[in-house]
Amino acid sequence: MLKILSLTLGMSLSIGVLSGCQVVNVKQQKLGTSLSNERDNILTRNKLSEASLNVLSMTGQQANKCVIQPETCMNELRQIPEILDEQLLSTGSEVYLANAIELKQSKDCNPKNIAIKFKDENEKLQTQQKLDQCLNQQLEALNQSIRYSYAYLFATKRPPAQRLFDNRQVQVRDFYNQAIANLVNTFNDSRESNQTDYNSLLKMGASTYHIDISKYPNLDSKNLEKLISTYNLGFSGLKSISRRDGFGSEFTLQMAKPETKQFDQYMLNPFLNSKKISEHPNIVEARFLAATLVIEPSQRASIDEILNSKTFNLRLIDPNFYQNIEIAHQDFPLAANFSAPYGLWLANDNLGSAAYWTLIDRAQNMIMPHLFMLEPYNPNKKIIIMIHGLASSPEAWIAMTNDIMGDGVLRENYQVWQIFYSTNMPIIESRYQIYALLKQAFDDLAIKYPNKPPQHAVLLGHSMGGVISRLLVSDDDFTPQVLNYLQKKNVRQYERVKNFGPAQERLAMHALTPPIDRAIFVSSPFKGTDFADRWFTLAARKIIKLPQSFLTATVETISHGLSGDLTSDYLKQFGKDFLQNGPSDLSKKSAFMKITANTKISPKVKYHVIMGNDTNSNDIKTITDGIVPYYSAHLDGAQSEKIIHGGHSIQYSPEAVLELRRILRLHLKELNISP
Repeated sequence: MLKILSLTLGMSLSIGVLSGCQVVNVKQQKLGTSLSNERDNILTRNKLSEASLNVLSMTGQQANKCVIQPETCMNELRQIPEILDEQLLSTGSEVYLANAIELKQSKDCNPKNIAIKFKDENEKLQTQQKLDQCLNQQLEALNQSIRYSYAYLFATKRPPAQRLFDNRQVQVRDFYNQAIANLVNTFNDSRESNQTDYNSLLKMGASTYHIDISKYPNLDSKNLEKLISTYNLGFSGLKSISRRDGFGSEFTLQMAKPETKQFDQYMLNPFLNSKKISEHPNIVEARFLAATLVIEPSQRASIDEILNSKTFNLRLIDPNFYQNIEIAHQDFPLAANFSAPYGLWLANDNLGSAAYWTLIDRAQNMIMPHLFMLEPYNPNKKIIIMIHGLASSPEAWIAMTNDIMGDGVLRENYQVWQIFYSTNMPIIESRYQIYALLKQAFDDLAIKYPNKPPQHAVLLGHSMGGVISRLLVSDDDFTPQVLNYLQKKNVRQYERVKNFGPAQERLAMHALTPPIDRAIFVSSPFKGTDFADRWFTLAARKIIKLPQSFLTATVETISHGLSGDLTSDYLKQFGKDFLQNGPSDLSKKSAFMKITANTKISPKVKYHVIMGNDTNSNDIKTITDGIVPYYSAHLDGAQSEKIIHGGHSIQYSPEAVLELRRILRLHLKELNISP
């Protein structure tokens, strides 16, 4: 009896274990785990999203098999009436994208395979055929992902507005953007360079793309060299990326380099070589342009048409001109990345290192100043001209330029021009050459846009660039002062010198007004600095060289009309005082500073001063940024004077950036331009 009872009890326990065990348990999990389960997808992990996996579970299909054979998988899903249109389309967009990603990671799809050594031509041909086939499969998978994504976003029973807070909608938008980015990148890998004509149709996989540039004003598609996806680009030198959220895939257009050569030697009179902006070798129009790509199936009256359309419209849109885009008879915000073109330009032109090579006359193609436009000229925007300081480059303006791009109001109303110049040149000469460059640019634009010529431009200069900037907005002739200076050196010899011939135009200043009517000076030593006369600076000044072509041309110019012993003495004294390199001119003891220290700014120009203070004192007698003291950076009559705690490169500081934004918004307000 006891045995029977024991057996019965054992069977009962076994049955309890098998059928009465608690299957579902509840416990708290980390918030990150919950969010990850809800939002992660094929773009953030090597696995489909939970939403797609749930749909696949309805057919009992394995995710891996579905990714490998997406067409078969999607055909089976269509046979299940319980699957909603949104579920089918969102799953298809992810499954095809996952298939393209897996193909990209495969050995056959690696373009580097064709670069290895082969036993014979037959082996190379077979490898190339496998590569072409794999790339075409990848392109077609991306085409399908775009179709499914577009259909989900714009053709389902529920309109996009009703899915505003759906995580799935954000995921599918990302699938759409990444599919476009991968499509273009794969297409670039599948073609040889310079073989794409963006005026013609593009064949990508089994689909044809019509290029539409109607929303990109003045874009010359003949010069369009490459489409660069900025979706995954990172820039180590930029503290922040200026973006605008919205619909569309973020890209940069890389334009072909101009065929014209830069001035590779010093030019005495740049006005004799005046050319249109498009032809001027040292006026460099933007080569990297912000763009947003939107791809739409040509036939899109229904979901079936979208999924079966063999042609697409690839729309290139300029986000600087357009904030919204119409899709399916509705307006949506247009996505954009405004920092990427700027970062690509800085990375490719490498002006930072050129700044140092010019000091020792080792960058012959940079003897003459260059003007870089950061976007195609827009007559509806005001121009900000930025001029860097000693041994520097446009990289000095990274923080301020990037912030302007990130501020919607400033971006819509301003465009940036960057000046690069060789800081080893005498400051008077740099001012003259930059003046010529800007005047040619302004004059050409006034002819091209007679009803909207450039006006109300803002000039921004740092350090030596600020000194040059003040001279660009001054009406002052230094000829009498220079003559008086030389005559005091030796009255007997210099009393015969009445003028300087062709050199006199360097000394006769003419303000660039209009179009400049506001200037901002940052840490600028208008009265010089003791720093230029310290032992280590004096040693560095001896290393810095003036270009030989400049010296030769200058000697011929300043000796105009002179002869005999006077010529030699005159040249010796003039060269000693006025043919100094840029750093030497910054000394408060220099002839340049003695003559220009009290230069008056044109009354047509409003101006502001920003300076650093690296001391703990508020006494103007002791304030200095470590290089420029207060008395030298201060200007009487300034609209505002901002002193910020920090050193000489104060333009990088958040406080200086905010002050610039304040001034630029004030400029718009005074022009009755509403933010």
